[in-house]
Amino acid sequence: MVHVCRKEHFNAAHKLWNPKWSEEKNKAVFGPCANENWHGHNFELIVTIKGKPDEDTGFVVDLKQLSTLVRREVIDKVDHKNLNLDVSFMSGKMASCENLVMEFWKILQPLVDKLVKEGGLYKLTLYETPRNFVEYYGE
Repeated sequence: MVHVCRKEHFNAAHKLWNPKWSEEKNKAVFGPCANENWHGHNFELIVTIKGKPDEDTGFVVDLKQLSTLVRREVIDKVDHKNLNLDVSFMSGKMASCENLVMEFWKILQPLVDKLVKEGGLYKLTLYETPRNFVEYYGE
């Protein structure tokens, strides 16, 4: 099997805040991420596909088609948005990277698997900062 990766970029704002908790507890747990006026990140999303190269093209996946799909289904819905307020699939969820990457998987996995002849979505990596990132391999 070959792993093929595509990196996409988006900017978004969010706030980590649990409405069940006091302001003091939210600030103690989430620190500056609980800023009442939000804060933003320059996110990087890396989509990793696992599969066998096609005999005719030598590709596991057509990266142009993959990029178009990821941009249409995910990036265009989160870029320059407030993840807490503007993104329907994050409604009612804590806007953490962990929850965000799992929602991305739910959107992308069935579509990517149709795009790849022998393989499918293997992993999503979401960078919130150059030093903080999450990886998700599905359920």
